[in-house]
Amino acid sequence: MDSNTVFNKDFNAKSIYVMKIFNADVSEVWNYFTKSELLDQWWAPKPWKCETIQMDFAENGTWLYAMKSPEGEKMYSLAKYGEITENRSFDSTDGFCDENGTIDPMMPQTKWLIGFTGVEEGTKVTFNLHFQTEEDLNKTLEMGFEEGFKTGLQQLEEILNNK
Repeated sequence: MDSNTVFNKDFNAKSIYVMKIFNADVSEVWNYFTKSELLDQWWAPKPWKCETIQMDFAENGTWLYAMKSPEGEKMYSLAKYGEITENRSFDSTDGFCDENGTIDPMMPQTKWLIGFTGVEEGTKVTFNLHFQTEEDLNKTLEMGFEEGFKTGLQQLEEILNNK
């Protein structure tokens, strides 16, 4: 992966920390995380596609989306938003669900805190992911989260660099 992406796993803290710098201003990067038509362009690692079913980016709002395989298989997730500070940060709890947004209790749920900071190179985005158990963290990694998430971030970087 490129030199401006950091991906650290802390099994003792049951957490993952990711940091990436994008060559774009904060408000533009923020939009790619908070507007469904922009999120759908990069959130799923190719050849999968992200498809928003419903999104209400507001405190206590939700984002129901599917990751769709080239064969048409769909994996659904629901993010429930917590505190939002415009162009600075937001948090959410994300879990796998059915097409109606009913969370699958057998799958890990992840608490996300995403921060946006203007830096000389553009925008630094930090992701702090917290899991309920070490087993949930391991399960998420076994499902290919690291490679898939890095791929998605790379896709976003390409979109922003080609604007």
